[in-house]
Amino acid sequence: MPALKRDPDTPDILVFPPILLGGAMLLGALIDWLRPIRLLPPFGARVLGATFLVFSSILGYSAQRVLRRAGTNVRPDQPTLALVTDGPYRRTRNPLYLAGLGVYLGVAFFINGLAPFLLLVPLAALLHWGIVLREERYLTTKFGEKYRAYETQVRRWL
Repeated sequence: MPALKRDPDTPDILVFPPILLGGAMLLGALIDWLRPIRLLPPFGARVLGATFLVFSSILGYSAQRVLRRAGTNVRPDQPTLALVTDGPYRRTRNPLYLAGLGVYLGVAFFINGLAPFLLLVPLAALLHWGIVLREERYLTTKFGEKYRAYETQVRRWL
């Protein structure tokens, strides 16, 4: 059986970001269900969770809207058709991943257990080295000096 071929005009990411984030959420919830260790009073945890979910959803929606308006793909497993530097991309090069991490934190606060927070470090590391740095190499190759100039003006995360 022949191997699946990747489009050479895409970053060679290790895992599709929603699968990474969703998988970590599910794993954290499962571990917490098996071995719950509460961190905060329930009401405070829910307020923090709702806050992260609301602000992260707004950021994610805004970032997707800007990408679509520019005529490029949102999914990182599809070719990037335009370099987007406006909207939330003026402040961070990775607003969608920040939004994803914010949603993860929102869910973690709703779960209010230790396990999801312990998984945050390996999740962020895999997101950074397995996705973001690979996307940056791809964008540098594709857009050259234009992307390098953008990198010097806008932070990777915050």
